[in-house]
Amino acid sequence: MAGRAEQAGPDGILVVDKPAGWTSHDVVARMRRLLGTRKVGHGGTLDPMATGVLVIAAGRATRLLTYYSARDKDYAATIRLGVSTVTDDAEGQVLTTTPTFAVTYGAIVHAVEGLCGEIVQVPSAVSAIKVDGKRAYARVRGGEQVELAGRPVTVSRFEVLAMRREGDALDVDVEVTVSSGTYVRALARDLGAALGVGGHLTALRRTRVGGLGLDVATTLEQVEERAQAGPVPLVSLTDAAVAVLPSVAVTADQARALGYGQRVPAAEVERGGTGRDADAVANAQADAVAPGTPGIGRETDADAVAVCDGVAVAIIRRAGKYWTPAIVFAPSA
Repeated sequence: MAGRAEQAGPDGILVVDKPAGWTSHDVVARMRRLLGTRKVGHGGTLDPMATGVLVIAAGRATRLLTYYSARDKDYAATIRLGVSTVTDDAEGQVLTTTPTFAVTYGAIVHAVEGLCGEIVQVPSAVSAIKVDGKRAYARVRGGEQVELAGRPVTVSRFEVLAMRREGDALDVDVEVTVSSGTYVRALARDLGAALGVGGHLTALRRTRVGGLGLDVATTLEQVEERAQAGPVPLVSLTDAAVAVLPSVAVTADQARALGYGQRVPAAEVERGGTGRDADAVANAQADAVAPGTPGIGRETDADAVAVCDGVAVAIIRRAGKYWTPAIVFAPSA
């Protein structure tokens, strides 16, 4: 059911290069202060030790975060073989240590191949997944044994870049491309398990979410500087919407109907194959934060953005011969 039109305020997205030591919520809290609104969210949690691309949305653009978080993601990571931890990363207590002198490059590549494609991954026990209404990490920290069910994920790229010895351990630098919901910590754990020596993640940097990469990311320090000079520039709601979804051109009467939660006949609207030029988002992001023009692909044809006179009015969903409003952006009057 379409929601009621929302009050005006800062609307749009910003790509932040999250620093190490900050939680994703820490970044959201800082952006709330800088943007002067509490209606701020992020499109995909990064652990405190991780850095890199964090999509921040404000105002009505927070309704787009579901679509951004569903995009595939790129990461650069370092996996330490020979040491396993309770959290599957460097912040957890060490569980086991095993010499890795017998582990070869060929063995690593073979084990990596077994973790590629469509796999069933058991998330790290220390994760934000809820078990009977309580976060798994809270249960683990409370001394409980937590066993999470496996879930299907896709690892479309898992590339070994470099290896180096660290005492009895072996550090492996990798790059991965994964679907939403994939835990890179779990990949590190499973790689170590496949090699019989254990493993955990020692460094993680997210380099891309969908079509948004580090080349258009800004640091919190840069955002602070922008805020001192005036309102922080954001990629507009419309540009952010057509970056992640295809567009449908609607008339003023159709936009008004959608605003009231009414469906419109699909035969009466014009489907845009690409919506606006995808570079519009990159250019807007560049103006707001940093130079760069990434290619931005669309997520799905199931939903689309209804655009009237260059303004996004709703996210609509095809239902048979009709488009129905799923999310309403523009006032219905």
